[in-house]
Order: sequence, then structure tokens, then C-alpha cells
Amino acid sequence: MKVLHLLDSLNRGGAETLALDVCRNAQANNLDLMVVATGGGDLEADFRESAFEFVCMKRRLPIDLAIVAKLKKIIQERNIQIIHAYQAVEGIHGYLACHGTNAKMVLSHHGFVADRKNRLTLRFLLPRVAMNIVISQGLKRYYENEINLKFSGNMKIVYNGADEKRLAWRGETLKQELGLPADALLFGMIANFYRDPRKDQMTVCRALPEIFAENEKAHCVFVGKTESGAEHKFAECVDFCRENKIEKRVFFLGGRGDVPKILDSLDVFVFSSIHEGLPIAALESMLAGVPCVFSDIEPFLEISENGKYAEIFPVGNAEILSGKILKLLRDANLREDLAKRAFDFARENFSIEAHLRELKKLYNSIL
Repeated sequence: MKVLHLLDSLNRGGAETLALDVCRNAQANNLDLMVVATGGGDLEADFRESAFEFVCMKRRLPIDLAIVAKLKKIIQERNIQIIHAYQAVEGIHGYLACHGTNAKMVLSHHGFVADRKNRLTLRFLLPRVAMNIVISQGLKRYYENEINLKFSGNMKIVYNGADEKRLAWRGETLKQELGLPADALLFGMIANFYRDPRKDQMTVCRALPEIFAENEKAHCVFVGKTESGAEHKFAECVDFCRENKIEKRVFFLGGRGDVPKILDSLDVFVFSSIHEGLPIAALESMLAGVPCVFSDIEPFLEISENGKYAEIFPVGNAEILSGKILKLLRDANLREDLAKRAFDFARENFSIEAHLRELKKLYNSIL
């Protein structure tokens, strides 16, 4: 099966990380896969160094007909059967390139749809592609109820997956890097600061004074870059910690490329969010054996089976969040039990092998 994955950006995001994991594991799962990117980013070196065929182009216009022509040529020369895109902008280029060929178009939907232009593009594409992949039931309902994007019969839920092998870490621990003692209790959140209402690091910050007052060994880390236009959100968190005199126990690490190292040192993973599709960071934490605390938005309730495999707190409720974190920090056996059960569940449902199994079924169904 010859498949072309099309990406507009190679930045360190969930869709890009998923695509990289898929590509690295494609050959072992009998997929002949190549990647075309129309923009660069932090992960470009990782894509170039991997074994699959990789082509990088530069998109110069919102709809770049030169890109469309190059894609069509690749489809015809390599007998591509499926083009799989991850966002609206590459979706429209892939759709146009497929026209007049035998290739089928698949479009994944990963989460927040920020602006009117993307919504209009998706409204055009949804009924016209061979299949829409939606990564959670919660995201499907968000599309249909919140932004009025409707699916017909050409839609399937396929959960994201993460590569457990990629998460193994051998080397200096994050606690050593930060100068913390081995018995320090470290919890934290891995998520970018976005200008749109998605991540909610501030609720975690508001939970910190109570946690630190009870547990003198506790420290917190925030990992993630700050998007242009979200500087005030980052500053608000830093200022809160400074004003409450807890800044020495909180680390803002910015964007990092060593997520396995971070997860290896976390005693508890926290994901406080307002809106998600199905974040790779949450799945990585479960597969890395880290007990999780999630906000009670629908995708997190899905992957935790309504709190069976993670502690759950109401969105924006710092008081309940602090209680959930303290509950886990107090009891190593509880952390170990929750982490093991979540790991077993995630390996079965959210591993890269599980994702590829469902992806191959979907590809076969439309050929």
C-alpha cells in the first residue's frame, strides 16, 4: 500500500509527533510510506534522519498551485494510492492534487479550529474527501455542536497513538538537571502556552501554594514554548508564582525536545486544559508509566474511562486539583497502581501499534 503523508509544518506539535511515529513504524506494519512537508520546523531533522522517503517543499501562497502540481507529479510517478493530510491547509492542496488521479484523500482532524478561513476550508473538504479521521468522540461533538461542521458517512474515529519505544530514557534525570534531591517529588505539565483558549496552566499555578504548604518535597515543572500572542498567559503564571513566593519550587523550562527525559523524572503528570482533540502528551505519559491528573473535558474522560485510569478534576478548579495531586504525592503505592493500570490500558488502545492497526483497516476500506 503506497501512502503519502502531507504536513504543512514540522513544528513540535501533536499531529507532527504522531506523523513521525507513524512513519518510523510504517515499514514494520507493511506500509510503503513517504512524507511531503510544505514547511519546516523543530522536527525537520528527525524527519530527514529517518529511513522513509522525505521531500520538503516551501509553500509561498495560501493555496500554492506550484505545490499542487508537484504533489500530482509525485502521485503519478510513485503510484500513490492514498494522501493523508493533518490540517485544512495541506488538506486543500492534497485534495486538488488528487483530482484526476486514482489517489484517495484522507483528512485527520486533531483539535482546535482557530479561524473562519480554516472553518470554511473544512466545510468544503469534509464531504469531498474519501475519509475524515477524528481522533476522539469529544472532538467530533465539538465539531458538530460548537463550530457547526457536520460529518456524513465518511468519518471514522481513530485514536492517536504514541511509540512506547521512543519514550525510553537512559541518562541524566531531570531532577539531577534541576539540582533536586533524588527523593524530591516532581509533578508537571507538558503543553505549549497558546493565545487561544486551549491549555490552562494558570489553574495548575493556583493549586501550587496549597500543595507546597503541605508537602515540602514537592516541585513543579511547566514544559512548552510560548506562542506569539500568548506572552501574557506565560507572564501571568510566572508573576503568580513570584507573588506567592513559590518561584524557587516552580520551573518554567520552555520548549524541549527531550520529553522522555522529563517523563522519566515525573512522579505525577498534570494536564489542565479547556479544549482538546486527544493530546499526544497525555498518551505519552500513560505509556511512560506516569500517574496522571486530567481536567474533566470529554477527550480526557474518554482515554481515562471516566476516571478509571487517571484522577479527574473539574476544569478550572484549582482547589480540587491541589487535592488530587496531594492525594497521589502522599501515597507511592497509589501512584504505582494507577500508573500500571493506565499503562496496560494505554498499550492496548493508544500505542502506535494500535493506531497503525486501525489506520491500515481504514486505508483498506477506501481502496
